[in-house]
Amino acid sequence: MKRLFLLRHSKAQPADGGIEDFGRTLMLSGMQDGAGVARWLRKNDYRPDLILCSASARTTQTAELVLQEMDCEIVYRDTLYLAEAPRIVAAVRGAPAKVAGLMVVGHNPGLEAAATQLAREPVRRKERARHEALEEKFPTSALAILDFDVNRWRDVALGSGKLVDFVRPKDL
Repeated sequence: MKRLFLLRHSKAQPADGGIEDFGRTLMLSGMQDGAGVARWLRKNDYRPDLILCSASARTTQTAELVLQEMDCEIVYRDTLYLAEAPRIVAAVRGAPAKVAGLMVVGHNPGLEAAATQLAREPVRRKERARHEALEEKFPTSALAILDFDVNRWRDVALGSGKLVDFVRPKDL
């Protein structure tokens, strides 16, 4: 089994502040929300082995909040900056087979689209409720957790992931 964590970066400074988009940093509320999600991960014993992170300032800061709560390897990738769903899915499929828990820290709309495309049709009521929340909105600092019944990441198929959790800062 493989577990995928899709984490949208936390709330960042507005784009109109004269700062280039790639260099936008987190706002105080974003740091608080990101830290809250990271603590929630630790408390619920969710631990990724590897983080693939967009190289933008806001995503790296968000990933560092996770790293403060747990120890894992991190790889920064320029190709994940504003990546669309197919690129995110390709990054997931390219992860080493030895990695059981993989986190991708990225941007919308690609991250939300990837989560929606990878998730299977809900089977139980709780899973359906998570699906509805995911489809409603994937806000900053939101985290989708999907389980795949595969041995290698390259075997992850669209529509095959069980959405085991979907957490937003307002849920914490």
